[in-house]
Amino acid sequence: LFHQGIILGEDGVKMSKSRGNVVNPDDIIRDYGTDSLRLYLMFLGPLEAMKPWNTKGIEGVHRFLKKVWRECLTEEGVPNPRIAAAGTLTPDTEKLRHETIKKVGDDIEGLRFNTAISQMMILVNALQKEPAVPRSAMLDLLRLLAPFAPHIAEELWERLGESRPVMTTDWPSFDLAKLVAST
Repeated sequence: LFHQGIILGEDGVKMSKSRGNVVNPDDIIRDYGTDSLRLYLMFLGPLEAMKPWNTKGIEGVHRFLKKVWRECLTEEGVPNPRIAAAGTLTPDTEKLRHETIKKVGDDIEGLRFNTAISQMMILVNALQKEPAVPRSAMLDLLRLLAPFAPHIAEELWERLGESRPVMTTDWPSFDLAKLVAST
């Protein structure tokens, strides 16, 4: 049994219709999408904590999802030419990739969703700086993202040419040797 915390209204008081501080999820979904709402609720803080709602805060995770979209697809909706069938990442980014796979898996098991999302954000920022991204690295990112933002992950997975649903694939594996710091 795990007791999760509650979401407080923007006024810092427990949300309640009688207080008039309830946020209608339909409005948030209309403006930002279901995945942005899901991601924001998980990113607010530890699952067991009381967390204040901030409508402006959802914009950050929404920008993150848009960044993932742009890394996968061009404005025309075709796979980004930066995604290479083969290729390698810089050693630091490759190490970060394996650290992210390990951390996200560990954080999901420990119900630390906020730190898992933060780690994925760090990885996406590093991938964005790479001249080219191996296809396997981008697919691993989508596998990691799928439990948190299933709709966008599935859409990108399919548009990158994968036929099997992302949720039916194996969890990415990490290489312990790549987690060792060289200095």
